[in-house]
Amino acid sequence: MLTPGQLISDNVFEWSVALIVLNPESLYYGGYFKAKMTFPKNYPYQPPDFKFIRPLYHPNVYPDGRLCISILHAPGEDEMSGESAAERWSPVQRVESVLISVLSLLDDAEVSSPANVDAGVMLRNNTAQYKELVKKDLEASKQDIPPGFVMPTHETAFQTKKDEGDFDMSWEDSDVESFGGSDSDEELELDSDEIDEDDDDDEDDDDDDEDEK
Repeated sequence: MLTPGQLISDNVFEWSVALIVLNPESLYYGGYFKAKMTFPKNYPYQPPDFKFIRPLYHPNVYPDGRLCISILHAPGEDEMSGESAAERWSPVQRVESVLISVLSLLDDAEVSSPANVDAGVMLRNNTAQYKELVKKDLEASKQDIPPGFVMPTHETAFQTKKDEGDFDMSWEDSDVESFGGSDSDEELELDSDEIDEDDDDDEDDDDDDEDEK
């Protein structure tokens, strides 16, 4: 889940965002992970920068909180990393797609080229210890939950809300307005009927005048 972003110090190039994991099977479920996105002046031709406010112990997160993910790498292929242009940033990408990719990366770490080598080694060789460190990060993240903010759960976020009353989308309920018509159309029809009646009255008056002659 993505919370609405907020400007930092009224700077349109810096935004504060927060990620909430709603997958109950995730190690990060229940956490509130604040981050800062910094946009370059030539955005969207170059990618934004993403940095967790509280650094996470994760193979793809640098110790200072910066995130290493393909979608935020400069456009074009990179022979050194082996990343194709399709994996990297492009101007058609949106902020939402970046944040969704980050959420996916949390539980599906890329350990082949880690930003945090120690975390990558621990994830491979000592999963239990790695999970304990993730739990510490998870609990620490809850300190950033805004006062009065109700954290959503898997159940509350995905439950179906029933609308009050029935709403039928059948064609029978469609009226003239639904297809671009308006009250003015009805007024035009009424006006035309009145014109026809006036014409009939004029013809009757002409007939009366001829009879008098």
